[in-house]
Amino acid sequence: MSESTHEGTVALSAAVPTDEGLAAGQLAAKYGLTVSGARPSLVEYVRQLWDRRHFILAFSRAKLTAQYSQAKLGQIWQVATPLLNAAVYFFIFGVILNASRGMSKDVYIPFLVTGVFVFTFTQSSVMAGVRAISGNLGLVRALHFPRASLPISFALQQLQQLLFSMVVLFAVAIGFGSMPDLSWLLIVPVLALQFLFNGGLALIMARAGAKTPDLAQLMPFIMRTWMYASGVMFSIPIMLADKPQWTATVLQWNPASIYMDLMRFSLIDGYGAENLPDHVWAAAAGWALLAALGGFLYFWKAEERYGRG
Repeated sequence: MSESTHEGTVALSAAVPTDEGLAAGQLAAKYGLTVSGARPSLVEYVRQLWDRRHFILAFSRAKLTAQYSQAKLGQIWQVATPLLNAAVYFFIFGVILNASRGMSKDVYIPFLVTGVFVFTFTQSSVMAGVRAISGNLGLVRALHFPRASLPISFALQQLQQLLFSMVVLFAVAIGFGSMPDLSWLLIVPVLALQFLFNGGLALIMARAGAKTPDLAQLMPFIMRTWMYASGVMFSIPIMLADKPQWTATVLQWNPASIYMDLMRFSLIDGYGAENLPDHVWAAAAGWALLAALGGFLYFWKAEERYGRG
């Protein structure tokens, strides 16, 4: 290309670059553009989550405070709800169906209350996880942050709620003759492992719920089935004593049952190691790591798709 100068001479100028023939990806690379909301590397994603740890904690506290803000009794319902559930289950299963057989009342009542509180922790984490993305689309679409912050914060909210309820659980255990001793220290690793397991489940359900919002309508039925199969209201070995051994073994090795039994073993004097399956601590750690790592990777893989469409 040439042009005339003010002296009438002809000067050559560089050809204007053309973008014709370049694909979209090539154009983006040429001008330094990146995909909005692109999934970062796994290491970078973990770093971003750590940087937002204060947001995760604050968000979980805010959700916990707002949960019963419209009720006159407020946060009392955090404890009253599982206690009322335990009372109903005691009447139906303990009195009418005699599910307490093999256990004295001093053991069965804290056994039942512990099971209800601990299973509610998992149940609430799963249900909150299903709606973590689909129920917060405004936040997801308006702000850029690692989306795993949401299901993790919901699992943390349920942990905080359980910790409030533990005061009542301790009172029930003491009221029926289980005095504090060194075994109560086992409650800390039990809750830590269950939190990892619940957090992983919340991440899995958050991705599934983001793609299929109707899953939130189905999950209560699945969770109710899981509850009845986990020995919340009865001892699995005693109740299935006349059934094939493998059925009791399978039900005892399901993670909800494992965390409940470990909590009962830690808290209740009359609930000994003979009620636990073999290698129970290894199973509890295995379920926790499998759910936490698998759930995190599964959720991260779809990071760039959340809130789109």
